[in-house]
Amino acid sequence: MYGRYTQDLGTFAKDEAARLRLQEGDTPRPRRPSELLEYTQGRCAPCRVCALQCQRFLISKVGEDWVFLILLGLVMALVSWAMDFAIATCLQAQKWMYGGLDTNVLLQYMAWVTYPTVLITFSAGFTQILAPQAVGSGIPEMKTILRGVVLKEYLTLKTFVAKVIGLTCALGSGMPLGKEGPFVHIASMCAALLSRFLSLFGGFYENEARNIEMLAAACAVGVGCCFAAPIGGVLFSIEVTSTFFAVRNYWRGFFAATFSAFIFRVLAVWNKDEETITALFKTRFRLDFPFDLQELPAFAVIGIASGFGGALFVYLNRKIVQFMRRQKTINRFLMKKRLLFPALVTLIISTLTFPPGFGQFMAGQLTQKDTLVTLFDNQTWAKQGINDEFEYLGILEAWRHPRSNVFVTLVVFILMKFWMSALATTIPVPCGAFMPVFVIGAAFGRLVGESMAAWFPDGIHTDSNIYRIVPGGYAVVGAAALSGAVTHTVSTAVIVFELTGQISHILPVMIAVILANAVAQSLQPSLYDSIIRIKKLPYLPELGWGHHEKYNVRVEDIMVRDIRYVTLNCKYRDLQQVLHSTKMKNLPLVESAESMILLGSIERAQVGALLSSQLSPQRRLLTLRQKVLSEDGHRLSDSSIRFQISTETSSGTPARPALRKPLKPALKRVPSSPPDSPPAGSTDHTGIALKSLFCANAAAEPTEVRAWPFPALPIPLPGPAQPYPLPCPMAPPQILEWEEQQLDQLVDFSSAKIDPAPFQLVEHTSLHKTHTIFSLLGLDHAFVTSIGRLVGMVSLKELRKAIEGSLTGKGVKVRPPLASFRDSTASTTEADTTALRQLWDRHQHHHMPREAGPGGDDDDDTPK
Repeated sequence: MYGRYTQDLGTFAKDEAARLRLQEGDTPRPRRPSELLEYTQGRCAPCRVCALQCQRFLISKVGEDWVFLILLGLVMALVSWAMDFAIATCLQAQKWMYGGLDTNVLLQYMAWVTYPTVLITFSAGFTQILAPQAVGSGIPEMKTILRGVVLKEYLTLKTFVAKVIGLTCALGSGMPLGKEGPFVHIASMCAALLSRFLSLFGGFYENEARNIEMLAAACAVGVGCCFAAPIGGVLFSIEVTSTFFAVRNYWRGFFAATFSAFIFRVLAVWNKDEETITALFKTRFRLDFPFDLQELPAFAVIGIASGFGGALFVYLNRKIVQFMRRQKTINRFLMKKRLLFPALVTLIISTLTFPPGFGQFMAGQLTQKDTLVTLFDNQTWAKQGINDEFEYLGILEAWRHPRSNVFVTLVVFILMKFWMSALATTIPVPCGAFMPVFVIGAAFGRLVGESMAAWFPDGIHTDSNIYRIVPGGYAVVGAAALSGAVTHTVSTAVIVFELTGQISHILPVMIAVILANAVAQSLQPSLYDSIIRIKKLPYLPELGWGHHEKYNVRVEDIMVRDIRYVTLNCKYRDLQQVLHSTKMKNLPLVESAESMILLGSIERAQVGALLSSQLSPQRRLLTLRQKVLSEDGHRLSDSSIRFQISTETSSGTPARPALRKPLKPALKRVPSSPPDSPPAGSTDHTGIALKSLFCANAAAEPTEVRAWPFPALPIPLPGPAQPYPLPCPMAPPQILEWEEQQLDQLVDFSSAKIDPAPFQLVEHTSLHKTHTIFSLLGLDHAFVTSIGRLVGMVSLKELRKAIEGSLTGKGVKVRPPLASFRDSTASTTEADTTALRQLWDRHQHHHMPREAGPGGDDDDDTPK
């Protein structure tokens, strides 16, 4: 019943390898390949041969993973550095325009508002025209692609160009947008394009499974070269793109991300932006006593508040998108004026951040990078609310206002940037949300740190040593906590350590990030899962907390029972009805409608091919030929028309000219030549056409046939390498009658590709196990069987509805939440046991073919 192995797998592999070696030994090998013979002549023959062998060796090594990963890391580092240089140039140009017009506030306002509006409008228009798929973050799409779903046009060169140029313009405008999410998409596109290019050197780059592994490594490269954080980049990419991660890809991600981050920082040193390779936002917190143990409750408060803030950010972002989509008037207007919405949003945000205006209360003139540098500063800005005690130098001057203290500035900054970032991430340009959320979290942490420094000016240490509170450490904790809450990741803690270059606050950061994730995951999905739901991408949501019924709900509770299937003894008319009644891509193949034993599955394209082949014009003409030959029981007389069929052989022998008898009017050639006077010396192609009509084999002997019994139809003269398009001699009523006859014939599955082992679940499989199997194997559907009988099917749609608790869809049989618990006391029912015995007795009488063992003993089936 369970089967057994006839031979140990290792022994079989050794025997097979020995047999192949013997076969290769029987064939004499040339001492030198024939391709190298032309290089063996002349004075420098050894050098030429050596150079050619080295060239082939290098080309073969291009297929190695490490070479591909080096190229990927190098290209992405160059792209990241070039984009950062272009973005910095754009931001510097805006500052130059604003500073050069300091004599006129109105001109300053016009320059401040017009510059980002033009850049955002150009980015939206360019992306919309070239590749609309480049809009947004890209991480939700990559999460879907890595699960096995094919999304067209998301990994093409056109999308790559649109993403890079659109993201550069969007970030150069100074809007609260990020680059980490888009860079994951850019790195994935770069990996796909590299695989396509390197496939010219070998077919191993066309392997789909290998491409998925390279895409997983590319996601890590995107984060690594964006923040120069290879370790955090690998962990972050695993958390946001993978449900189950293959450990064999671990080294690929680390290798490529480390190389990319190294090149990215080396380019900064080469451009004299840095003196040596350092962290991107270097901090200088004290190491001997970074924080007091009694400060941990304050860090925990930051984590809990960040969890609520992250859930609120995701909720606000989703509600903005849903509001614009549900308002039909607004949606219809924005669809006609696609560039109006991004221009309007940019205009509003730029007006509110204008430094002489409302922007003076929220450090409006600072870029995101300058904002992070100031927030991570290890000095205390205010002491007991009096900001005059601290001397603001350089860019820190932006946080100072003569009529308010630093607390008001930080509160206004947090509130304004919060809704601005949620709104800005909805505009149709390539953008991410990680960096704006990161900055908001740093500002919130800085606010808590400044408050703690004001409440405890001398620190809270009880010993004789006095260690004052460092608000910059609180900013680091807040940045990691809020970004982790929005993305539902813990690896933001590692990214923060690599960004700041210090690990002194590892304990507070981990506490805050874990608490923030605990709160956010219980309230809202992650930002990327929210975008997946908005875009309705085919992705399976996670089983959240509180799903206690996931172990009691079974597949039979959520499966679709009324499904279309194909039987082994069906007719072509049944296939036609199945294709018209369902849109399933894979149809189950059962033994019969009575037994419903699942034999396999057949693709919809294969069913269509069977039906098309049965009703094809070629088959119709073949049927007509057989009918004509069956009616003609004797050979034609010598006065009948003979046709000489000319064929071209490989030796190049010219075809013999056909007999120059005039053809019957029923066998007219093309109208361009007279039917009664073929030109002298020309080859008569009419015989070729008739041969393809009457002869199944192209090499058959010339056949004598009688005159054509149908109305005169012109036969075109195709070229020698083209198929022969023959007209149909049947009238439309005759064609319909013939098709009806063909549809009533039994289906021949011998030429169809049938999957003999489709994935199937037992009807008592729990929801938790079903979710795990679908996530691990990347399934989109599975058949449900009971003792081998097909009883239903479950797909991503039903599984997603079951997880989300909305089992009200069409075709889904809804049962009470704990309905399956009623059968938990018994393993199988009496009816199931009886049916199982009947099925086993039935198959005992069938001889199942099997391959003979290596020893050739077919009769000895019992183990000894």
